Amino acid sequence: MAKFTALVVEDSPTMRQLICFALRRVREVTVVEANDGVDGLKKLSQHHVDILLTDINMPIMDGLKLVSMVRKDANYKELPIIIITTEGSPEDRQRALALGANAYITKPIQAPQVISQVKSLLKLP
Repeated sequence: MAKFTALVVEDSPTMRQLICFALRRVREVTVVEANDGVDGLKKLSQHHVDILLTDINMPIMDGLKLVSMVRKDANYKELPIIIITTEGSPEDRQRALALGANAYITKPIQAPQVISQVKSLLKLP
């Protein structure tokens, strides 16, 4: 039975499906999906979430803005956040980590990489 909930915020349906597919291979995790930062914040207020995975480049509200807003909320100070993005430059990585992301994965993603990051941050075997 699932003990953890992961929120996946990604505007590309294909990429979101890929990430969710990888996460569903972790028995302890259920997945909630959002298609942009605003939707992500809404889902965050509706569900108990244990880990957040977000893209950076999205319409309406991008992933970096989402991370900074989540980090400003005392309820989510400790929420593990993984950025999954095409932005591979050291500056982008630094900015995301400085805003409070715990991990940074560049696309194209590999399911084992996503799974191992999630397991590590949720302290799963």
